[in-house]
Amino acid sequence: MSQSSVRWCFNLSKWSPTYPELLLATSCIQPEEKLRLGRFVFAKDFKSSLIGRLMMRKFASESCGKKYENLTFIRDERGRPLLSPTESVTFNVSHQGDYTVLAGEVDSDVLLGIDVMKLEYTGGKPLSEFFRIMDRNFSTIEWGQIYSSSDQLKTFCRLWSLKESYTKAIGLGITVKLNEISFQLTSPLSMNKSVCNTKLFVNGREMVEWRFSEILLDEFHCVAVATNKEVADVRFRELNFGGLMQNARPLLPPDEGYCLEYFKKPERPV
Repeated sequence: MSQSSVRWCFNLSKWSPTYPELLLATSCIQPEEKLRLGRFVFAKDFKSSLIGRLMMRKFASESCGKKYENLTFIRDERGRPLLSPTESVTFNVSHQGDYTVLAGEVDSDVLLGIDVMKLEYTGGKPLSEFFRIMDRNFSTIEWGQIYSSSDQLKTFCRLWSLKESYTKAIGLGITVKLNEISFQLTSPLSMNKSVCNTKLFVNGREMVEWRFSEILLDEFHCVAVATNKEVADVRFRELNFGGLMQNARPLLPPDEGYCLEYFKKPERPV
C-alpha cells in the first residue's frame, strides 16, 4: 500500500547475504546498475549500494502502482537516479556506516535530500587537526556550535549531514561553498522523536521555506532529511531483507559467477 511520505532504513550490519539471497538480489536490478556495483572493490560498498537500488525499486513500484519489473531508472546529468518516464514521485538514498536509508515522497514538485552519518572519526590525525582542515566548510556560527558542544564530533557529524541533505536536495552536491550554508541547531537529537526546528541560512538569509527532519537511528547514526516545503513527518521503518524483497521480481537471470566474485571481495579497507 502506498503512502505520501516514506522513510526507510536498512541496517547492513544485520545482513550477511547468503549465496541464494545474493543471486536473487542481483537479478532484481538493471544491467547497468549491476555493472556499476561490480566495480566496487569492497563488499561493504557493494552491499550498501545494492540495498539502495533495491529500496528505490520497491518504493517506486509501491508508490506508482507499477509492476516491479516494468520500472526503468536512469541517471540525470549529475548522476542522480530517477524514474523514466518521470512519475509523480521524488526519492533520495544515502548510505554510510551501518545503514542505507531512503526518503520518498509521492510529490514530483518537492525537492528532497537525505543523508546518514555514523558518529565517528576514523582519520589518523588528531580531531583538532581534522577540524582545522575542514575549517572552510563550516560557518563561524557553526564552528561556535561545534566547539561549545559537549560532544564536538557528534555536532560536527550532525551539521555535515544537514549540509549534505540540503545540497543533495538542490542537486548540487558538495560543489557549492559550504561555509555559505549555515545551520542553527535548536534541539538535541533523539532516537524517540524527530527534530524539526533546525534553521538554515544561506549567505546570512534565513531560508524559511526549507524543512529539516533529523533523528538518531541508533546511538551511533544520525540522519537528516531536507525538503523545500512541509511534508508529513513519518518515523523511519527498518526493513530486513525479506521485507525489502517482498513483491520483487527478477529482471535478469541469476548470475552465479558474478555472485561468487562478491564473496571474494574484502569487506572494507584495512
